[in-house]
Amino acid sequence: MGIKITGTGSYIPSHIEKNENFYNHQFLNADGSTIKNSNEVIVEKFKAITGIKERRYVTNDLLNSDIASYAAEKAIEDANIDRETIDYIIVAHNYGDIMHNSEQSDTVPSIASRVKHLLKIKNPKCVGYDILFGCPGWIEGVIQAKAFIASGIAKRCLVIGSETLSRVIDPHDRDSMIYGDGAGAAIIEQSETEDGILAHESATFSYDEAHFIFFGKTNDKESKAERKYIKMYGRKIYEFALTNVPQALKTCLEKSGRSIHDVKKILIHQANEKMDEAIVKRFYKLHQMEMPEGVMPMTINMLGNSSVATVPTLFDVILKGNLEHQEINKGDVIIFASVGAGMNINAIVYQY
Repeated sequence: MGIKITGTGSYIPSHIEKNENFYNHQFLNADGSTIKNSNEVIVEKFKAITGIKERRYVTNDLLNSDIASYAAEKAIEDANIDRETIDYIIVAHNYGDIMHNSEQSDTVPSIASRVKHLLKIKNPKCVGYDILFGCPGWIEGVIQAKAFIASGIAKRCLVIGSETLSRVIDPHDRDSMIYGDGAGAAIIEQSETEDGILAHESATFSYDEAHFIFFGKTNDKESKAERKYIKMYGRKIYEFALTNVPQALKTCLEKSGRSIHDVKKILIHQANEKMDEAIVKRFYKLHQMEMPEGVMPMTINMLGNSSVATVPTLFDVILKGNLEHQEINKGDVIIFASVGAGMNINAIVYQY
């Protein structure tokens, strides 16, 4: 018996925010000082490092719970299941529902309860809860779903990663250009076959690393507003990721009993193109190999970094045939991997 993903869905917002749209921003350093380069130079350097040309933002009328429910509807349809048979709804996010032009994050009731309401599921034994695990939240939700099913507590789970980061970005911070919005969902259930989730690995590094990503005030020191925004120490995160993520991937693969030569795709959190590429190259270097061409599909160039949503949306986009030159076929061994606030790292080796 195996535990596998039987249906996927995603919501990609319709509004495209291009790099050129940041030319009129007033970017400032963290200490409030003026950046000497022009915005055109800042944006061009940003694109060279991150690979991002554009990102997606939700329209003003939508909330995080709305787009989470849209992705969930598609996953339920894809799996061809009765929604009343779902035992758990697990929603990974970081900032709850934030209305357009609001400073308040709303997490009561939970996003999972709101999603269940929007899906019109009546069964009270369908339990909904949220998970706050930084960008690796969706993968951690899948790991928890596997544990529920393996223990006999549940037969079927809905795991969603959804975020509207456009509502928590500082317009005076260059890092604001990284973030986008989106939602991805998957149905997890028991399978008659031995494929599906083969192994997982999770870790939290918080002794020195807990505040590498944090909530802080605007870079505009003249502002009197008390509102806070997502902030990060980019260089520290880069060094942390390159030091720790490749080994986590290696450990997870060893647990699975599969060989590095079996791995067809690595679906890594779309954080930063250069960082992701460096992580995967170092993972292959641990096996005395060069990174194979096409093993690391990317959507960050057009969707940006949507946190918990990047991995499930990437997976769904490939499965639906919407990413050029990329496909996942029956029997393929793939790795899901992520790193983010906490600092948290996780990975799953999965046979499709």
